[in-house]
Amino acid sequence: MEKHLIIGASDAGISAALRIKEIRPDSAVKVIDADYYPNFSICGLPFLISSEVSDWRKLAHRTIPEIEKNGIQLLLGKKIKFINPQKRIIAYAEQNGAFSELIYDRLLLATGGISLIPQIKGVENEGVFFLRWIGDGLKIQKYLSQHQVKSAAVIGGGYIGMEMADALVKRGIQVTVLEYAPSVLTTLDAELASYIKKELEKNDVIVKTHHEVKEIIRSNNGLFIINKRGENLSADLVIVAAGVKPNISIAATAGVALGISGAINVNRQMKTNLPDIYAAGDCAETWHRIMRKNVYLPLGSTSHKQGRIAGENMAGGDAGYEGSLGTQVVAVFNAVAAKTGLRETEAASAGFMPATAQCAAWDHKVYYPDARQIIIRITGDRQTGKLLGAQMVGHRSSQVAKRIDVLAAALYHGMKVADIDKLDLSYTPPLSTPWDPVQMAAHAWVKEYCSNSL
Repeated sequence: MEKHLIIGASDAGISAALRIKEIRPDSAVKVIDADYYPNFSICGLPFLISSEVSDWRKLAHRTIPEIEKNGIQLLLGKKIKFINPQKRIIAYAEQNGAFSELIYDRLLLATGGISLIPQIKGVENEGVFFLRWIGDGLKIQKYLSQHQVKSAAVIGGGYIGMEMADALVKRGIQVTVLEYAPSVLTTLDAELASYIKKELEKNDVIVKTHHEVKEIIRSNNGLFIINKRGENLSADLVIVAAGVKPNISIAATAGVALGISGAINVNRQMKTNLPDIYAAGDCAETWHRIMRKNVYLPLGSTSHKQGRIAGENMAGGDAGYEGSLGTQVVAVFNAVAAKTGLRETEAASAGFMPATAQCAAWDHKVYYPDARQIIIRITGDRQTGKLLGAQMVGHRSSQVAKRIDVLAAALYHGMKVADIDKLDLSYTPPLSTPWDPVQMAAHAWVKEYCSNSL
């Protein structure tokens, strides 16, 4: 009986385990993790904090009994000490401190990511939190229930920072977002990110950009966040949302090769440089479909896909990961921002000849009530006419997420911008226009950069 061992019980790890059992139901599959919350939706944590999700247990993709019903053995609360690739064993610590060992035929590293800790003094103070795992979310919930939190500072204006600002406002808390960069949501062009900043301010969130935090001090009067200029802000709670980095310490010690990004280097079969050791999820690099190279894109959707590929190959298959586009979407109050593929600056750095056109289009026919505009940016290659990327912002009701998916599908298949015009997209006056907004944005790009193509 083949022994398949998986380190990490989140998206990638459980996806791999399930795929192995689908293909090889007679194999032994064990999943080991230091955490006690396997297969939970980490992306759902801000909605637990906001109370939109009433019970943390609802964030489980699958319960422990549901996972075990598939013949998967879970070993939780076990801290991995080392991997010996030559002997094909791992050692882990029991709760009493004693070491135990497990033998494997094939091993998957699905250790995920860890919160990026910025160089800020005082992040260890009471009332300062990171948000990465279910345990983090439960600690924040407990703190909110035991303290009268009237004000909060969110350090970081990325996706998690935006969602946490939204969540805390929904709890009746005054929020200030502190961002080191010139704008929030730096994955978008600044002009589009400005729409999200306006939405935050519309909901009484104070946004401070170009704001580099130096220190957090705790006193009897709460927390004081001090920036590089010596200015200070008081808050009852601080959320540090400075990003994520790959959790690779165990892998690196075992001799697993890392890529230029610092994450585990894998090929498209999710294999590492060591025999029968695979990696997937936020600890690993991912193949970028447009740039044709490995990058670091820690996304939940990517983790699920990579885990499934790894599991299939561990079970004897030869599946290849088709690549990521970095497709993302975030809802901030009543605004939604999304992107897929490359922005113009990214495309230029990757060696393309990019150009970008912007279009404002109604999400449905104006004569039907509540029509709203979507701002869409299309980036294409001047030389080939191919679509390289897209960004958009719009109202929550405007189906921004599904519209970015249309462009993500076009990107996946290497379509030219002009060919988006030919897509047979649905239309009815309450939901769209005869030319969907994504097609109108494509028209704007073609008109500006290759007007003879239509």
